[in-house]
Amino acid sequence: MKAQDGMYIDGAWRPAAGPELIDVVNPADEQVIGRVPAGSAVDVDAAVRAARAALPGWAATPPADRAARLAALRDVLAARKDEIAETVTAELGSPLAFSQAVHATLPVAVAGSYAELAATFAFEEKVGNSTVFQEPIGVVGAITPWNYPLHQIVAKVAPALAAGCTVVLKPAEDTPLTAQLFAEAVHEAGVPAGVFNLVTGLGPVAGQALAEHPGVDLVSFTGSTAVGRTIATTAGAAIKRVALELGGKSANVILPSADLARAVGVGVANVMANSGQTCSAWTRMLVHRDQYDEAVALATAAAAKYGERIGPLVNAKQQARVRGYIERGVAEGARLVAGGPEAPHEQGYFVSPTVFADVTEDMTIAQEEIFGPVLSILRYEDEADALRIANGTVYGLAGAVWAGDEDEAVAFARRLDTGQVDINGGRFNPRAPFGGYKQSGVGRELGVHGLTEYLQTKSLQF
Repeated sequence: MKAQDGMYIDGAWRPAAGPELIDVVNPADEQVIGRVPAGSAVDVDAAVRAARAALPGWAATPPADRAARLAALRDVLAARKDEIAETVTAELGSPLAFSQAVHATLPVAVAGSYAELAATFAFEEKVGNSTVFQEPIGVVGAITPWNYPLHQIVAKVAPALAAGCTVVLKPAEDTPLTAQLFAEAVHEAGVPAGVFNLVTGLGPVAGQALAEHPGVDLVSFTGSTAVGRTIATTAGAAIKRVALELGGKSANVILPSADLARAVGVGVANVMANSGQTCSAWTRMLVHRDQYDEAVALATAAAAKYGERIGPLVNAKQQARVRGYIERGVAEGARLVAGGPEAPHEQGYFVSPTVFADVTEDMTIAQEEIFGPVLSILRYEDEADALRIANGTVYGLAGAVWAGDEDEAVAFARRLDTGQVDINGGRFNPRAPFGGYKQSGVGRELGVHGLTEYLQTKSLQF
């Protein structure tokens, strides 16, 4: 798509307050493919004012009518799925097949789920002599990342609109074209002016202005734990609600009774998807000592198949960061069995699919989120040791457990300090709550739990 040269505010594209622009770069060939405005606090203020003005009308709109707008949005996104996939591939670098299967498809399902929820959710209920109402929190400031650019937007905007909130979106500066395409879809779906607004720009400028704005009632942020901590501090000073989906270092626990080959194969695929740029990726594979060597061999062979199948990382900074982690893993004594820090291509921000063996839980690559195609394989002595290692990070976003008996896997999963666990390769469910324990965040996205993040409760007694 052609980049818009303005901000989407109050139902129309408007010039930015300043002349500064952001280059949008294709990470596969390092070519500039577009430019978007670098929004300022002035642009953010205009967007928030539009959202506040639209709030009373949208909040009073019957849920069935809000559901109809969301259903229309779902249909527009579905009709433009090819353009969405091509746009994501161009600015994120995701292989087109993955963009078509995930980046363009998952948001349609999520938008559809909130169209249904808006029509069926109990916004009012009787409790004894009281009537309890669920009301919109108000104006939402949504700050989204680049790794799943459209999914993360829809996962915030759709439930906010279903709840009756109005929204100002500040997307990641690396993937703003997808956000502009979404704004076009919102407009085409007939969402009233001011209900959704888009300001492109840099995080420390536009993002900070949005988080700090007194007209914003809730900040929903997905990104690094460090930035999430800053947003939480800012919001706390104003007693402002936050929803934070942050980092992860998820464990893939393979118990001795599991189908080892399948567990390892699926585990490697999980880490390599989206070039490893997935917060919930199972980047730590935990294997019993008696099966460890076999698992390493299987993972090494599986990783070799991804050499030409994964795309680049999003930008040069991310490429350097991931290569730095690989170098540190080698320096700290981990054994490199696949990939390495050397760039596999002369052009583009690529990193080779990388697997480390002999990783110990105290190593940096076993504790910190790398956000690239890097897998660490750790050995454990017994089930208690596996649980201790799995829970031994500051994160708790996702994970996986494999066992020959499902009940055995479930019993182990219930003891993991993490928000979502896949049992024996369970499929992702866009209606299930997603979010983390510990420093992986506050609140939940998706499904009914994602809707309630944008609601506040009022009771009337009779």
